[in-house]
Amino acid sequence: MKDHSRQLEFMEIDLTEEPEASAVPVPERSTIPHRQFHSSQAGGSILSSEKRFVEEARQLEEAEGEPAPFVPFMSYWPTYGVMYESQREWYLYWRSEVRQGRFLDTDLSYVFVHTYELINGVGWRDPQAGFDQLKQLWIHYRVQNPQLDTYMQEWLVDYTLVHQLNMPLSEILDISSGYLPAEIQDMEMQRILQNRISDVSLNLLRRYYDYDITLSKFYRDGGQDVLEELIPKVMALVDSYLLRTRQVGIADQFIQDKPRTTERVLFRKAVYDDTLYGKTVPLSYVPVGENSDFVQLVTRVFRCTENKCRELLGFRGRLRGKTLEPELAGLIERYLDKVYAAKQADAAEKPIIRIDSEKLTSLQQESEYVRNALTIEEDVEQVQEAASFEYQAAVEGEASETVKFMTELKKDHSLEPEADGAVAERSEAIATNDTPVRLQWEEAIAGDLDDEWLHLADQLAPQHVLAIHALLGEDPDTELNLVAEQYGTMPALLLDEINDLSMETIGDLLIDSDRIVSEYMNVFEHVKR
Repeated sequence: MKDHSRQLEFMEIDLTEEPEASAVPVPERSTIPHRQFHSSQAGGSILSSEKRFVEEARQLEEAEGEPAPFVPFMSYWPTYGVMYESQREWYLYWRSEVRQGRFLDTDLSYVFVHTYELINGVGWRDPQAGFDQLKQLWIHYRVQNPQLDTYMQEWLVDYTLVHQLNMPLSEILDISSGYLPAEIQDMEMQRILQNRISDVSLNLLRRYYDYDITLSKFYRDGGQDVLEELIPKVMALVDSYLLRTRQVGIADQFIQDKPRTTERVLFRKAVYDDTLYGKTVPLSYVPVGENSDFVQLVTRVFRCTENKCRELLGFRGRLRGKTLEPELAGLIERYLDKVYAAKQADAAEKPIIRIDSEKLTSLQQESEYVRNALTIEEDVEQVQEAASFEYQAAVEGEASETVKFMTELKKDHSLEPEADGAVAERSEAIATNDTPVRLQWEEAIAGDLDDEWLHLADQLAPQHVLAIHALLGEDPDTELNLVAEQYGTMPALLLDEINDLSMETIGDLLIDSDRIVSEYMNVFEHVKR
């Protein structure tokens, strides 16, 4: 039996023998630490890698990078500690440029390091400024790095929750057209329904349809843009209709369940020091997406809207399935008819106007002469002088239409009384702002008006109120033109704006064929003017 008790003697070790290369794995370049800008201890305790990163970030927060050559940088866990000196020089230069709004091409790992800084409160003083920087990083580098969407949309949600930023989360969803957790989408939908339903986006609503709308041929072949514009307006129209007919809007009808509360883990997979804002944040939301009645409503509204758009745009085929009640469906279709007609009118080909620059210069010179003549004391001698000038120019074969026009204008408006005293009086009232700028009703009827009419009155701008007064006048076309001229717009635009507001408040068109709809005249007969 072999004796193993003998002690190993020093001379038996061969120090000249080289180890096999395969026995010593070479570490990745990015895993070799180069920590020159941090301390590994604070108050005698060893810092975690996240705390150490934040300490280093604060040391480098105000550092301005000098121009440096780009150096590739790829790391699974990118921090300053795994950067070489040349990589750190490029990073500080690139970050300085980004802070000035110049987004140079760079590697994804550099983007992540800057993102981690902002997440941990480094590089901003106001939370909104930090959010804006994160969003700009995402927008400018997501095309070259699609994987950014997965992380950034989640981190931006966490950021808004941590700093209690009162802003729509739909903006985050719309950037990537990607995924957000169901509870986040429900929380955002609840906020929109309870505040301003017209802010809802098609992208957010997609979760609440009972089928994938992106599979529709109409959606894929150009209908997406149309639906993105119209669906939010139609949803506001439906909400107004329900308020008018049932006294409960979409929010009152479908946000009845008790809120759920859950804990959301903050900044998953990021280099984040959880002693700053905590490991989790509480979420309270109503599970709107689990309400089958709500899902059926938005699905039928979408189906009705798409079918009408298909009809208006000449697209073959229709979506099948359960439909809305006839009155609501008819309201949506009338509204879409009006929108389509307005777009067709705007897109109509307008005459091409060509200007002769030489003749324009000549007209400007002659017009200046007449303007000077007419702005001096208004007496017959000045008019005669202008007429003499016109006669002389005509004799020499150089008569100007501008001179004739200005002379006639002087005769018609300076020497003769206004033919239409009523129109002049109204024009003067508009010009001096003597006309009331708020829609008001006589006291006898004001107390009996529904809230939707009072809400409409609150939404109308002064020009809209004056336009309604004009439509109630004896010469509506003339008076409406005066209002449009006073506010630098066109009568048709004023009426369309009024209809848009009425759709959002009373749930129906107020004006048709340039006149107030007859069924609402009983309300407007008592408007104060």
